[in-house]
Amino acid sequence: MKRVKLGASTLEVTPICLGTMTFGEQNTEEQAHSQLDYALERGINFIDTAEMYPVMPRPTTQGSTERFIGSWLKKTGKRDRVVLATKVAGPNAAMHWIRNGKNNLDAANIRAAVESSLKRLQTDYIDLYQMHWPSRNVPVFGATAFDPGNERASVAIEDTLAVLGSLVDEGKIRYIGVSNESCWGVSEYVKQAENKGLPRIATIQNLYNLAARGFETSLLDETCMREYVSLLAYSPLAFGQLSGKYMDNPHAHGRLTIFPPTWSPRYLRPAVLHAVKEYAALARAHGMTPAQMALAWCYSRWFVASTIIGATTLEQLKENIDAAQLTLSRDVVDAIDAIHARITNPGQ
Repeated sequence: MKRVKLGASTLEVTPICLGTMTFGEQNTEEQAHSQLDYALERGINFIDTAEMYPVMPRPTTQGSTERFIGSWLKKTGKRDRVVLATKVAGPNAAMHWIRNGKNNLDAANIRAAVESSLKRLQTDYIDLYQMHWPSRNVPVFGATAFDPGNERASVAIEDTLAVLGSLVDEGKIRYIGVSNESCWGVSEYVKQAENKGLPRIATIQNLYNLAARGFETSLLDETCMREYVSLLAYSPLAFGQLSGKYMDNPHAHGRLTIFPPTWSPRYLRPAVLHAVKEYAALARAHGMTPAQMALAWCYSRWFVASTIIGATTLEQLKENIDAAQLTLSRDVVDAIDAIHARITNPGQ
């Protein structure tokens, strides 16, 4: 599998990244190890996790995903064969089990998070360390509009960068990235890094799929291109909706049926369901499964450096990886764009 350079870093990763948020909730440790083994066998060298995983977040399982990856790294001795990415949680008082619900992107919390992740992952360094969501008020996780009324005290980006710079100097992390960020956030991270001589962000991990194409606007797409910040696209199947499995069987086993509807209501919007039916029909009319078409489309986008895929079975993982071998015809791409024009970003 080919390699892609992330931003202005020296990290070279595969255009498919193994997402691991199911490890410890929907996947056992043995199943997690099997997925990691298979991904490496297929040439994937990029693994993404987070301190708050698995999803659904809960105090009894938090950190299990990193622990499963750590036990696999220890068992296999393949640390030098993978680019390992993890994330520090932003502020969320509801997750009281992460540093007593007082987490933020300040020096004390980031240092505590890095040390805990290193211990769970059983490694001396993290290749790519990401801010899972911003400290400041910004619409994320299905919120669609910026509301000044939600302003709150936050950690300045330059202060976040300062502690990250120290951790880079200490060799505990190599490069940094952001997640669930905005155009302003990316620009501010770049500006502060350049002005203060601090580490530059290499990546942005944001939502991107057929039902949520907001990244394509100049607000993020152009900003990231001109600032050399690579997109890591997450949720390419919209929590499984774009696979068509819930359309075919509303009770299909998966995140949208085993977790409360309040966890990710954007993927249950009527417009999303409408879009899924149209995309699924298009895929099947051209001899593809809905999942294959959704992933092949995402893999082919010029600005996507790596697509983060997740699976609960090896069969799903194989289908997801195999989709990279498909080339969508101009007619299919045009038809996708026509659906998007009628039902624009229902899952954003």
